[in-house]
Amino acid sequence: MLSIHNFTCGYGSGDVLHGINLTVNPGEITALIGANGAGKTTVLMAISGILSPRSGKIIFKDTDITGMQAGNIVRLGIIQVPEGRRIFPLMTVEENLLLGAFLRKDRREVNIDLRKIYDMYPILYERRHLPGGSLSGGEQQMLAVSRALMAKPELLLLDEPSLGLAPRAVKQIFSIIRELNRNSRTAVLLVEQNAHMALSLAHSGYVIENGRVTLSGSAENLRGNESVRAAYFGGR
Repeated sequence: MLSIHNFTCGYGSGDVLHGINLTVNPGEITALIGANGAGKTTVLMAISGILSPRSGKIIFKDTDITGMQAGNIVRLGIIQVPEGRRIFPLMTVEENLLLGAFLRKDRREVNIDLRKIYDMYPILYERRHLPGGSLSGGEQQMLAVSRALMAKPELLLLDEPSLGLAPRAVKQIFSIIRELNRNSRTAVLLVEQNAHMALSLAHSGYVIENGRVTLSGSAENLRGNESVRAAYFGGR
C-alpha cells in the first residue's frame, strides 16, 4: 500500500532521515519504534506532505506522492492522528468528529458513519455536546482516532497514541486500534515508544535510530530479537 524509497528529509538545513526504506502492506499494522529524536514523527510528517524530501520517493497505491500537498494526500485516503491528539478543545465532541469528514460530500453517509462511531464508543455519544477539552486524556485520544475514522482512511498514521495516558487508557486505545484493523482491514502505520505493546499489536515493524532504519522484519521476530529486547523492553 505504501512504500518509501531511499528517503532523506529534515528541517532547515539539517537532515533527520537518511535514506530510509519502509513498506506498509494492505490490511496490516506496521510498527515504527525507536527512541526520542530518532526520526519517527518525521517519517509521518513526510508521508502526510508536511515535510518535503531532499531525495527519495513515497509511493501510495502506485501513485507517487513525493512532495504532494498535504490536502491532496488526505484526499487519497492517508489520514494522520498527530502526537498529543490535537483535538479542538472549545469545539464539541460532535463538531470535532464532523470536522474529520470535512472533505466528504456524502452527508447521508457521513451521518451513518457518525452513528457507527457513537455505537462503537458510547462515551462519545454521551458527551457529544460537551467541549472536547473537557474529556479525559484517554477519551481525547479516542476522539482523535474517531475523528480520523470519519475521513474513511485507507491508511491511518498514528503518532504516539499512548503518550501521557494512564495504563488503563493505554490498553483501551490499543484495543481500539486492534479492533479497527481487524474489522475494517484499515492499514495502520503506528509510531510508538511503547515498543512491547506496539510489536504485540503489529504484523511487522521497523526500528529507527538516528534517522536510519537499523532493523526490520515481522513483529514476532523483532519481539524475539535480543538487541530490541535489551534496548526497548528493559531486558524482558
